Amino acid sequence: MKLALHGGTPIRTKPFPLSITTGNEEVEAGIKVLKSGLLSGFVGSPSDEFFGGKYVKELETAWSKKFNIKHSISCNSATSALIMAVGALEIGPGDEVIVPPYTMSATSTAILFYNAIPIFVDIEDDMFCLDAAKIEEAITPNTKAIITVDIHGQSSNIKEIMKIAKKHNLKVISDSSQAPGAKIDGAFVGTLADIGVFSLNRHKNIQCGEGGIAVTNDKELALRMSLIRNHAEALVGSEDERFVPKSLVNMLGFNFRMTEIEASIAIEQLKKLDILNAHRLKLTNYLHDKLKDQDILTIPKVRENATHIYYMDVYRFDEKKAGINRAKFIEALNKEGIPIWGGYLKPLYLEPLYQQKIAYKDGYPFVNNAHYTKKVNYNKGLCPVAERLYEKETIVNIFNYQPLNLDDAKDIAGGILKVIENLNELR
Repeated sequence: MKLALHGGTPIRTKPFPLSITTGNEEVEAGIKVLKSGLLSGFVGSPSDEFFGGKYVKELETAWSKKFNIKHSISCNSATSALIMAVGALEIGPGDEVIVPPYTMSATSTAILFYNAIPIFVDIEDDMFCLDAAKIEEAITPNTKAIITVDIHGQSSNIKEIMKIAKKHNLKVISDSSQAPGAKIDGAFVGTLADIGVFSLNRHKNIQCGEGGIAVTNDKELALRMSLIRNHAEALVGSEDERFVPKSLVNMLGFNFRMTEIEASIAIEQLKKLDILNAHRLKLTNYLHDKLKDQDILTIPKVRENATHIYYMDVYRFDEKKAGINRAKFIEALNKEGIPIWGGYLKPLYLEPLYQQKIAYKDGYPFVNNAHYTKKVNYNKGLCPVAERLYEKETIVNIFNYQPLNLDDAKDIAGGILKVIENLNELR
């Protein structure tokens, strides 16, 4: 068949529908909250309501039970949860936090909110997570923590990362925003680090519009995150040690609180997590089966003793074997009605914030920082694997969610195979 790029008939002409994970259960839950008239159960002063309303507490209890974790703290986004996590670990000016560059911007800006310095370490070229083998060479006396990211839907090499952290007396945050329900060695991702973070925004496997969850087995860290979520500074001096331990004399907080409507919807979504993840796996496995013998594409590798929930289905493209660059392949594929794109995110350190080294005023906290006099390196070439994947290799497919079905997966496979079959036409 002639490529649509050159005037042929495209494989698909209708757009892919948006991800819809909600149903009558979420509608009824939201209406129930609306009828109650209590749309938020929080107050920012010492009382039982400091920890949220009925549905917020119910969600946190259900999340802890589902993920076999002691403490779950809900909030209005995973970005907020990351900020809560960094703050709970008492990271501040002069501190360094190791983080991969292949992630959403909030993973590293959460560090900057506390005037600490992100130290970017390269990723694995087959599973795209923080490369544990490269962490130790980046550790300095300033290093206080590691943020690892369970990217695209599977765990990072968390057990090795935790061993390194223990050896160097560091704390670990697992940004598991893209991997709720994935497992490694039988444990849920996000639960093996000191703090795990999940996202409930509209794009994720389960969602309540906007929302996040932080989890931990540490009682003090849980309390600190609850304080940061809800105006911590207003509670210092409280006689009730549920709010401020005697050892804590100052702490700043935000309004990161989740509403009762969001919590009620998230409760229903959590019940559907396994079903929604299984749906993604079904469509993704179909596609992998159709593409497994194509030598110009490498299907995603799954870590040993782990599961993958495929928030994104990310392939590696071999320009040398294809005889064309990725951009030409993507252009041809898009003309077939398959809106897969090349790259994922530009390595974060290449963004202007890091290239110009200014988060606030006069270069602070990168320069003009009395607590940090080192010259941090954000030059191109810092993380060659992340750069190569972004510039030449990764191909991102997100079309495996509800309400898409096998017919949609067949169109994706058909479009990819059609372009591969006509590579000579593109060369």
